[in-house]
Amino acid sequence: MIIYPAIDLRAGKVVRLQKGDPARQTIFSDDPVATAQRWIDAGAAWIHMVNLDGAFDQANTNLAVLNAITKLNVRVQFGGGLRTLADMDNAFNAGATRIVLGTAAVQNPEVVEQALALYGAQCVCIGLDARDGKVTTHGWSQTTDVTPTALGMLMAARGVRHALYTDVNNDGLLGGASIETTIALGAATGLDVIASGGVSTLDEIRQLAASRKVAGAIVGMALYQNKIDLSDALAAAETGD
Repeated sequence: MIIYPAIDLRAGKVVRLQKGDPARQTIFSDDPVATAQRWIDAGAAWIHMVNLDGAFDQANTNLAVLNAITKLNVRVQFGGGLRTLADMDNAFNAGATRIVLGTAAVQNPEVVEQALALYGAQCVCIGLDARDGKVTTHGWSQTTDVTPTALGMLMAARGVRHALYTDVNNDGLLGGASIETTIALGAATGLDVIASGGVSTLDEIRQLAASRKVAGAIVGMALYQNKIDLSDALAAAETGD
């Protein structure tokens, strides 16, 4: 199971939001490249990067940050505001290894098929971010009537292989991951599901890895508040024990 240290970008700074609320923001660094290097030095092979400005439809220069980080010889999974093929092209041209599509998957599933045809299933991930069991869009600011499982199955039928599941109610709170829900989502859809939101202990990582139904876990606040050591998290994810 892959561990993805999270770098959430807003106005060029590394931040964490509680429950995705921009009014509940903590800034952890004004140097995202140095932050990425910190995680690489600790053993990370992947970085999960979110362009929060893009998700909130705000102008930004975060593609330049993406490009700088990919030059550190690390794979980057990049999401936030990627709603058109032009947006996706820009992300890949800046060095992204894989993109995450959230709002686009709900509002324009045809563009997902186009992305799969252009870039391949290994390079496209669908965001199944949910609040109270329903998928959210537009930086988690809007809630749909679709469940993560229903959307996941629809996307799997279209050829998607990777999905990211975030329980928005848990994100940034260190309250624990939605382990059972994440495992069930992987089992029901057959997708390579990446857990996100609230991961706060090594035991949670071990449980997710041991299930063999979860392909990865994103760790953010727990790393930034030194609740989890990244090298320990990587070891727990590899062994599941």
